[in-house]
Amino acid sequence: MTLIKKIGLFTSGSDSPGMNAAIRAVVRTAIYYGIEVAGIRRGYEGMINGDIIPMDTKSVSNIIQRGGTMLKTGSSEQFKTVEGRKLAYEQLKKNNIDALIALGGNGTFKGAKEFGEEYPDIAIVGLPCTIDNDLRGTDFTIGYDTAINTVIEAVDKIRETAESHDRLFIVEVMGRDSGMIALRTGIGVGAEAIMVPETRSDLNALFERLEKGRKDKSSKIVIVAESDEPGSAFGIGRAIQEKYPNYDTRVSVLGHIQRGGKPTCMDRVLASRLGVAAVEGLKDGHTGEMAGLIHNDIMFTPFGQSVKHLHDVNAEFIRIVEMLSL
Repeated sequence: MTLIKKIGLFTSGSDSPGMNAAIRAVVRTAIYYGIEVAGIRRGYEGMINGDIIPMDTKSVSNIIQRGGTMLKTGSSEQFKTVEGRKLAYEQLKKNNIDALIALGGNGTFKGAKEFGEEYPDIAIVGLPCTIDNDLRGTDFTIGYDTAINTVIEAVDKIRETAESHDRLFIVEVMGRDSGMIALRTGIGVGAEAIMVPETRSDLNALFERLEKGRKDKSSKIVIVAESDEPGSAFGIGRAIQEKYPNYDTRVSVLGHIQRGGKPTCMDRVLASRLGVAAVEGLKDGHTGEMAGLIHNDIMFTPFGQSVKHLHDVNAEFIRIVEMLSL
């Protein structure tokens, strides 16, 4: 057991649904074990500036159902420098903080890894909070389930208007370098095709699918991950319109609605389990690691192995789409 007296808790990078549920779990678990908790507002930038507030059971009441993050978030160019991290360390020591729990994704854990190597007396555990689901060390990240359910709801509504007008819709979803949102939602909405960055997209293959598809379908949906090579949804939409001018082709970019909204039950439970695990992990001596859930078991993965990872595309998902879109 490691003697932890005070934990600093912060969210960094992009927000994701379930962050508040994780904050609540960390605060109440720490208090259960007699550990003080301080909230660090606005991520690493707030750490540098000393924007640190005490937290208790009451401060996290009625937040489990809220999207976003009550501690605010953001990125910090200053923290990427040695000087910036030194200022952050000095603020932590000034506030008697001897451990950190970081909620975020790739960028957050890169910063935590560097900071932990420079200041090993501050123990750090991370929680995977990103809608992209692109971190090694956990089957699902906090916020992913809510994001894909948001996409499903939106595309179901798009499908209704598409059927009314016999339209083909190109729907762009978030994911940057990861197609995990596109893959699952593509199956969930019955898309005719999915285009993701993990596989080199072939417009000719897409054209072939459209040509071989049923002609009596009143609507067609193509799900595209935002960073796909041919030029995102608008580029693909233009290519289809030029090739098939008879199609009534429309493009819809779902954008940031995927990052907002009330977290699903799955995300609330995942955030709660991992929040508890983070505090208990610090007590057990874990540091420089991310707490995740693999095959329903709590696992700790070093930051160096959890960052910069993109899941291999699930070929089974692609095969399912091809069969079910007939």
